[in-house]
Amino acid sequence: MKCERASSEDLVKSLKSSGDAVRACDIMVERYYERLYWHIRRIVVLHEDAEDVLQDTFVAAYSSFEKFRGDNEGSLVAWLYKIATNLSIRALRRRRTSFFVSVDSVRNVLRADFEGEITPSADEIAVKLQRAVIGLPMKQKLAFNLRYYDELPFETISQITGQSVSTLKTNYHYAVKRIKEEVTQIEL
Repeated sequence: MKCERASSEDLVKSLKSSGDAVRACDIMVERYYERLYWHIRRIVVLHEDAEDVLQDTFVAAYSSFEKFRGDNEGSLVAWLYKIATNLSIRALRRRRTSFFVSVDSVRNVLRADFEGEITPSADEIAVKLQRAVIGLPMKQKLAFNLRYYDELPFETISQITGQSVSTLKTNYHYAVKRIKEEVTQIEL
């Protein structure tokens, strides 16, 4: 079964059948690697950290797949994003300089890391946007990233984050508002 040819239902069925689990996981990696990588990268910023978290995501998904209760690709995507999000936040927690510092206060470290990643050919608008997104509180950042970049519906984001749809819409609204304000103020 090729990744491009496998339907959503076939993928989930194959993942759930014990005989084809390894090949099905290969297909899962092929299908979701890039999406999950960029989701993780927008949270942890550094490529090396994103690669580590992505690998941990697929290992965790493979080793705990018997706990997956979904029956379609939408639930599989939500489950994978939830694992990736939780592992990304855990990676940020490990980067804290003090036990009493919140994950949201790691922003300055993330901004410094981001500044180190900027290339001379970087698109000015994209750089401004990323600087603004990095400065958001984690709940707003997750709502914005999952909705804007990954184009996920709020219902799926709710499954990933455990927040209500109305809370997510509010966080997204405030994120967009803050980003607009910051993008117009940031100097390169």
